[in-house]
Amino acid sequence: MPKHYRPPGKKKEGNAARYITRSQATKMLQVNLPTFRRLCILKGVFPREPKKKVKGNHHTYYHLKDISFLHHEPILEKFREIRGYEKKIKKAEGKKNKDLAKRLLSRKPGYTLDRLIRERYPMFVDALRDLDDCLTLVHLFAVLPASDRENIEVKRVHNCRRLSQEWQAYISRTHKLRKVFVSVKGIYYQAEVEGQKITWLTPHALQQVLPDDIDFSVMLTFLEFYETLLSFVNFRLYRSINVKYPPILDPRLEALAADLYALSRYLNRNSSAPMVESDDVGLSGSVQPEVKQNGQESEESELRLAQLQHQLPYNEPGALMHLVEEAANADEEDEDTKECKNLFADMKFFLSREVPRESLLFIIPAFGGIVSWEGDGAPFNESDQSITHQIVDRPKQDHIFLSREYLQPQWIFDCVNARLILPAEGYLVGRVPPPHLSPFVDDEAEGYVPEYADTIKRLQAAARNELLPMPGVGKEDLEDPQRLVVEGIIGRTEANEAAQKKQKLMALEKQYHEELKMELEGRVTNQGNETIAKDDEARDGFNDPYLKQVLDDADSISKVVMSRKKRGLYEAMKKGKERKKASVNLLKERKRKLEAAGKSGKQ
Repeated sequence: MPKHYRPPGKKKEGNAARYITRSQATKMLQVNLPTFRRLCILKGVFPREPKKKVKGNHHTYYHLKDISFLHHEPILEKFREIRGYEKKIKKAEGKKNKDLAKRLLSRKPGYTLDRLIRERYPMFVDALRDLDDCLTLVHLFAVLPASDRENIEVKRVHNCRRLSQEWQAYISRTHKLRKVFVSVKGIYYQAEVEGQKITWLTPHALQQVLPDDIDFSVMLTFLEFYETLLSFVNFRLYRSINVKYPPILDPRLEALAADLYALSRYLNRNSSAPMVESDDVGLSGSVQPEVKQNGQESEESELRLAQLQHQLPYNEPGALMHLVEEAANADEEDEDTKECKNLFADMKFFLSREVPRESLLFIIPAFGGIVSWEGDGAPFNESDQSITHQIVDRPKQDHIFLSREYLQPQWIFDCVNARLILPAEGYLVGRVPPPHLSPFVDDEAEGYVPEYADTIKRLQAAARNELLPMPGVGKEDLEDPQRLVVEGIIGRTEANEAAQKKQKLMALEKQYHEELKMELEGRVTNQGNETIAKDDEARDGFNDPYLKQVLDDADSISKVVMSRKKRGLYEAMKKGKERKKASVNLLKERKRKLEAAGKSGKQ
C-alpha cells in the first residue's frame, strides 16, 4: 500500500487538502511558469511552508485558498488576451507581413495595476509600511544602464529616476529625514512619514555593471508593481501639502540634470507655505536671516481662507469647522521636525564637483540649509561671500576664502545623525576624519560604545545643559558630589575600578542574602533567567576561582529545576551573550592594534 494511500471516494484531509505544489497550481490556472510568477508577485501571493510536505521536500507549496483567489483574478484574463495577441504578431512577422505586424503592435492591449494597489493597500498607512523595498528597488533601477539583453528600457529608467526624485523632494521639503549612513553597499536613509519609519538604500553614484547571475525578469515584475505604488504614494503626499501632481518642471533645469533642484523650486512655488522672494530662497526653501517676517501671518491666513473656501462642500453641515481643525493640525510640527528643520539654519553651503552631489542636495535642505553646487543651473556661484561652508573631498584646496570653512562630506552626515553641529576641527581638508558611526546600531545594547560615540553623547549633553556621569560611574553617584570630587582627585582610572568593584560586590551580597533566606524557608533556589544572566555578568568580572565556583554551583542548581524548554532558552541566551562578547573583544582588539600602530607611526 502506498504511503499516502487514499481509498476511492474519500475526501482529502489535512495538508494534502490545504496545500498544492507549484506545478499543480500552474495546471489549475492553465498558465505557464513565468506568467504564474508574475501573477503571484502582482497579487502578493507567496509560497507557504506546511508542517508536513506531502509531495516531498523538493517542491514549492502554495495555499489552496491563495490559488483559488488567483483563479478569478481579472488581470489573469488580460494576460491570456495579451499572450494570444502576441501570437498574432509573431504569425504576421513569420509571413513577412510587416504592415500587419506594425498595425497589430500599435493596437496591442495593455493593463493597469491601479485596482491591485487599492486592493492590497486599503489604507494609506498600509502602503507606507510596505514602502522600504519599493524605494530601494526604484532607486536601484534609477541608476542602472538601459539594456536590451535584460529588457531594461530607457523610459523605465527615466521613470524610476523621476519617481525617486519626487519622493526625495517631498521628504526634503517637509523635513522628514531622520538618519543617514554611508556604507559600502550604498547610502541608507530613514524618514518618518505620518508616524511610519521608512528606511531605504540608494546606490553610490558610480558606473553600474549588470551581473549575469540575477533574474532581471522577476525584478522587473516587482519594479512594475512598485512604480505604480510609489506613484500613488507621491500623489497622496503632494496633495497633502496642496501641490499639483505630477509636477511641471523647468525644462532648462531638466536639461542640465538638476531635477531635484527643479522639483524643490516647484514645491516652494506651489506649496501651501507663504511665498517669499525667489532671490532669497535656496534649494531648501529656507529664507535668509535678513528677510523680514512682517506680514507673513496675514498672508498665511488669507491663503488658508482661500483654500478653505475652495475646498468647502456646501451640502455638509459643520464642514467649515472640520476643515479648520484639519488645517490647524497640518500646521503643527512635532519636535523632531522642528529640530531637523533648524539644524543647518542660517548656513549656506557650496558643493565642489568631487563630492556626492545628489545625496548632499537631498540632505542639506532637509535640515534647513541652503545649498548650491559647481556647474550650470546652480542658484549661486562659488564666489558668493555669504557662503559659510564649502564641502570638498580633495587633499588640498587651491582657492581659499577666509569667510568660510572647508569641510569633508562626512561632517554633514555625522551632524545629521547627532542632530548637532559637531566641531569642524576633525573634518578639515587633508585630515583623517573620525569614524563614521551607524545611527541604526544601539551601542549600549551591543555592549561596546566607541570612543567617538561617547564624545558625541557628551557634546549632546552639553548642548542640553545636562550633566553625565563618568564612564563606569552610575547616576546615583552624582548625588554625592563630594565623593565624585574625591574620586576625580584620585584619578579617573582608580575611580572607575572602585565603582565597578563596588557594583559587583553589591550584586553578589544581594544574591547571597536571597539564597540564604530561601534555604532557611526550605525552598529551592530557582532564580530564573534574569538572575542567571546577572550571575554570568558577575562571573565574567572576577578572576577569583572560589567566587567563580560558587556562581557555577548556583547556576547548576538553577538549571536542574528548569523545564526542558526553559533550559533550551537559557542555553540560547548564553550562546548569544558569548557571541556578543566575542564580537566586543574583537572590536577592542582592533582598537588596541590601531592605537599601537598610530603610536609607532608617530615615533
